Amino acid sequence: MLAAMMVVVSALTSLGLYLSQRAVAAGAERDSQQNFQAELSWLHKIQELRHTALAERCRALVAKPRIHAALEDNALDLLYPSAKDELRDLMEGNEPSPEQGAGTLTAKFYRFLDGTGAVLSPPNPKDVGNLSAGAEGQLAFKKLPEMEQIGYLSESGDIARETVDEVIVVPIFSTETGDVISALVVGFQPFELAGQRKGAETKSGIWLNGQLHLPALSKSAQAYLGGEITNVVTKSDRAQSNFTVSVNGAPNLLFYGRLNPDSLFPPAYEICIYPLADLMARLHRLRWQIGGAGALLLFGGFVASNFVAARLSAPVEKLAVDSERNRAQRKRAEAALASTSEELKRSTRYSADASHQLKSPVTILRAGLEALLTREDFNPGVYHELSALLHQTHRLTGVIDDLLLLSRIDAGHLQIESEPVNLSQLVEEWLDDLGALPDSLDVKIEKNFPAKLYVAGEKRYISLIVQNLLENSRKYNRPEGRIRVAAHKDTDEIVLNIGNTGRPMTRDAQEHIFERFHRGSGGTAISGHGLGLNLARELARLHGGDLRLVDSGNDWTEFEVRFRIAQQAPSRAAEIV
Repeated sequence: MLAAMMVVVSALTSLGLYLSQRAVAAGAERDSQQNFQAELSWLHKIQELRHTALAERCRALVAKPRIHAALEDNALDLLYPSAKDELRDLMEGNEPSPEQGAGTLTAKFYRFLDGTGAVLSPPNPKDVGNLSAGAEGQLAFKKLPEMEQIGYLSESGDIARETVDEVIVVPIFSTETGDVISALVVGFQPFELAGQRKGAETKSGIWLNGQLHLPALSKSAQAYLGGEITNVVTKSDRAQSNFTVSVNGAPNLLFYGRLNPDSLFPPAYEICIYPLADLMARLHRLRWQIGGAGALLLFGGFVASNFVAARLSAPVEKLAVDSERNRAQRKRAEAALASTSEELKRSTRYSADASHQLKSPVTILRAGLEALLTREDFNPGVYHELSALLHQTHRLTGVIDDLLLLSRIDAGHLQIESEPVNLSQLVEEWLDDLGALPDSLDVKIEKNFPAKLYVAGEKRYISLIVQNLLENSRKYNRPEGRIRVAAHKDTDEIVLNIGNTGRPMTRDAQEHIFERFHRGSGGTAISGHGLGLNLARELARLHGGDLRLVDSGNDWTEFEVRFRIAQQAPSRAAEIV
């Protein structure tokens, strides 16, 4: 029997751990994808704003009268001298700091194209930005474009000395005929994510002509990734996608997207790499934590199985001994044994049905202990020990739930869905539940708040905050004491105060009251595990509010929690539903 119960407990515990690990892994991967998409969205917004600003700047420059006059009068020898004055602020901007990087609008070079699309060579390249002959040749077109073009220019084919410039081509139209007579080509340093935002993990670069330009990576890593991206881009017709790659032995999520669609320049792709090492490390730590909790549960199950098996086998062994002494006693023992066997079968069937429905070993163990407490053939000591074990399972369940929720909060993975929540209704419901508890003290409840106070947040978490505060006011109260609940509006916040009579906390206890596993006043006779106030404050802060101890002295302890006021209360029809 002991072996069978141990096998059942082991199997159920292993199944629970497996399902828990899968759930944690899926949640961690989903959170990492959300973080990556958030950083990617931020990068795209910055790039869009920058492109808009650069295009507007270039359009303003080509509209300068002196430039138009030199082109339309065919005075090309005056074109670059005139442009030097007009474009001085664009070329001679302040040197960007390392923090600004590519975010500056200062140009690196500019050139004009003639009516055939060829580059008009400047008399003094130093004034307009030096370019190699090969790089300058990449700026020419077979025919002048009639629309703005965005391209990317590689100044060297050697990856060790490669630099990439972002190029904007703005056509210049004749003021007389409206035809395209020239074009202004301006080169800028491309925007990169590295160093642009504190805390960002994504590294960005540009893939062009089969080579990757990503200064945040080593040259060997750039060469390797450039080949991988080339294989994917040439085999796929999608403008953007992502895939997983290994860089220096570490997993990374790589995103690529076309930077210059419908452009006459060669295709260039934005490359963003998001490291997955932290995700893998976090999953590894969570597996160890879940494994440790599972080991404790398994050990507890073994102890409980041994205890229950020993208690159940004692009557059977006694009947076997009595049967050898007297036939009549043996008959009675056999009848008692048959009765006990039938009860065991019914208990086994009940445990099997309950095991099918329950989802975790702790819940299954608690259900088995509750079933044993309904029997009437144990001595009082057995009932006492079973009750103690059952109480420990309840405490362990609460601790696990609170710790899992706190771990999500610590990792920044708990997302609050903000919606209007009727705080007054939640408080009323929990006050009714407190009054219905069988061990509730004879305390007087004083209420002072409007019927409808709507706060912004997620109902289940706001309910958990109210529950923890009201249960504490009941547990740490005294007979014939008071609980006072008051709420009011304060500018754009709702302030909820919950106070109770009872033994006050010492000054040292007040300083540590919101620490995890810290127990307040009242001694160890009061149940709890020291996580409620810490969890309540963390949830309140996630909702844009806070929780603090207002006062504890002279037979009175009071807490204050603040919530943001809901911008719009739900309609009456929504409340009815």
